[in-house]
Amino acid sequence: MSIFHTFDLSMIQWCWVIIAAFLVGFSKTGISGFLMPVIPIIASVFGGKESTGVILPLLIIGDVFALYYYNRHADWKNIKKLLPWTLIGLVMGIVVGNLINDKQFKAVISVSVLLCLVALIYTEKKGENLKVPQKKWFYALAGIATGFTSMIGNAAGPIFSVYLLTMNFKKNDFMGTTAWFFFLINLTKVPLQILFWHNISTKTIILSIGMVPSIAIGALLGMILIKKINEKYFRYIIIAVTAIAAVRLLI
Repeated sequence: MSIFHTFDLSMIQWCWVIIAAFLVGFSKTGISGFLMPVIPIIASVFGGKESTGVILPLLIIGDVFALYYYNRHADWKNIKKLLPWTLIGLVMGIVVGNLINDKQFKAVISVSVLLCLVALIYTEKKGENLKVPQKKWFYALAGIATGFTSMIGNAAGPIFSVYLLTMNFKKNDFMGTTAWFFFLINLTKVPLQILFWHNISTKTIILSIGMVPSIAIGALLGMILIKKINEKYFRYIIIAVTAIAAVRLLI
């Protein structure tokens, strides 16, 4: 059976799904901010809670490409420090997801994305002058927020980036630590979403497999272009596009 007959989507919707898969790959090996528009795009096509089950396998495939390229660059000390708090955030996300309907779920995704965009814009403006507390409560808050936003909307990237920026990570170490951390978190989310949200099925796996070429092309371009492109202007574009998509999802 063709993948295009697995889901009842229009050609325009399929185009958006393919673009989203490409952006997943690009974000995993290039600029992480490119993941942000994927979240409202997929949510507008598949619905709130179902969209998280569609995105998650795509993210794991993207994580594999990122690990292949950055696997030697990871700070396990900081990953282990954040993981317990992140697991608490995942559980909180599961509970909230079970208490709300799909319309409310979309609203929570939208708000989560917008809040993460605020964090991203703030870090952009502060740059090297960014100062955050080097205290246990900050790590706990960052971990819980990362887990919750990852569970609800797969939108935890900017929060985790703020956490890593406090450690003054170099680019490769930043990418490697991010790749390993989200690979572990995304694998943890699979059984949780199957058991509690029932939104990962054979259909979503088939969709993910069908999107591997798009993810691979995005990942390859990310590896090539991360050293060449003006990251600042691309970030501004992606922030604007994501904000528009998130507001549209909210209303």
